[in-house]
Amino acid sequence: MAEILILDDVLDATVLVGKILKKKGHIPHTFTEEDEAIAYARSHPIDLAILDIKLKKMSGIEVLAMLKEQNANMRAIMLTGYPTMETAREAIGLGADEYCVKPIDRAELEEKVEQVLAL
Repeated sequence: MAEILILDDVLDATVLVGKILKKKGHIPHTFTEEDEAIAYARSHPIDLAILDIKLKKMSGIEVLAMLKEQNANMRAIMLTGYPTMETAREAIGLGADEYCVKPIDRAELEEKVEQVLAL
């Protein structure tokens, strides 16, 4: 069981990911606002962050960098509807362990979450 922070600017996406992870026994914390997610992570231990790359105020890459400053051991999976090699390289370079392409495939997400948490 892991504490998982989920940040996406689309509420339905956070709800979907949260439901999938809750069924697998994890504790999801869902957010649609970057500042709320960052504030939460400052005062609560997070095992894994699942972040959309395209957000409202900043990019998921920027949020990842801030979260990694607070907790270097936190694992991360990036979500993107616009996969490019450049984005993937940047995310991995900043400490993301994996990334998933939207629309989210339940089996793929479950598999990647388990792989990343086992690292």
